[in-house]
Amino acid sequence: MNQPSSPLRPLRPLRVASVQALALAALLAALSWALPACAGDADDDPSQEPSHTDRMAAEHAGDRPVPGAAADAPSGVAEPPAGEVATERVVYATVGGKEVTGYLARPAATTGGLPGVIVIHEWWGLNDNVETMARMLAHQGYAALAVDLYGGENAEGPEGARALMQEVMDDPAPAKDNLRQAHAYLTETLGAPSTGVIGWCFGGGWSLQTALTIPELDAAVMYYGRVVTDPEELKALDAPLLGLFGEEDQGIPVEGVREMEAALETLGKDATVHVYPGAGHAFANPSGTHYVPEAAKDAWDKTTAFFAEHLKAGS
Repeated sequence: MNQPSSPLRPLRPLRVASVQALALAALLAALSWALPACAGDADDDPSQEPSHTDRMAAEHAGDRPVPGAAADAPSGVAEPPAGEVATERVVYATVGGKEVTGYLARPAATTGGLPGVIVIHEWWGLNDNVETMARMLAHQGYAALAVDLYGGENAEGPEGARALMQEVMDDPAPAKDNLRQAHAYLTETLGAPSTGVIGWCFGGGWSLQTALTIPELDAAVMYYGRVVTDPEELKALDAPLLGLFGEEDQGIPVEGVREMEAALETLGKDATVHVYPGAGHAFANPSGTHYVPEAAKDAWDKTTAFFAEHLKAGS
């Protein structure tokens, strides 16, 4: 530390008491870092590691978003036949003064308003695999709008995905605005008589957040997304919820899933949670290292049945 100019003085020996005080200060400093990490989950204190973003990075280490993987998945979930689904890029929102472009898929022979589904991408971004899932939903009879929460960017690897995901987590307000406008596009522009939301990984957590933010939704499906366990927050949920998780998921631990499930049950919410034994995070993503075809097929069957019950009945 710089000191004001002064005549040089002989250095004095450091007293024993001063040494003890310094040692005590060092010990207290160490404890001040250690105790918060032991006191609760790292998400409760963003300064602690691992954060939710770190856990996601660990789960996806070595993964890459392989184009076309969803269409070629050996799970019985097949790409719809050519010509049966019409697709286009549409501007569905304006966030922060910038237009947001999404991917819209509908049955080619469309007459009148169709039930609409907001499709929320994984932490990789709005890429080929998410667009494939939108086409699969369109083949089931829905107007599927795959939204973009990353401002037109996609990640090619875990580090890029981590940065994009963290940016949204640091400032979630634009994402919520984005999703509200996506819902308005489906209902007001396309005339959807009912609406749902679905998402995977990062998008799975945002699927739940969309349902908590937009009470008009009729159904929500979350695949291994970040859970909410606070009953006060969950009180806002009006839409029926289907949650699909892996028992071996270290990014979304099953203990938290069960805690959310118990809170929803106590609140009397219409929620169904399925936890697949032997499956980890991203078990439904065929481009990753955790893909489990049997679980992916069963989860998709449950998804389509759930949407048919809540979005098509009475439409």
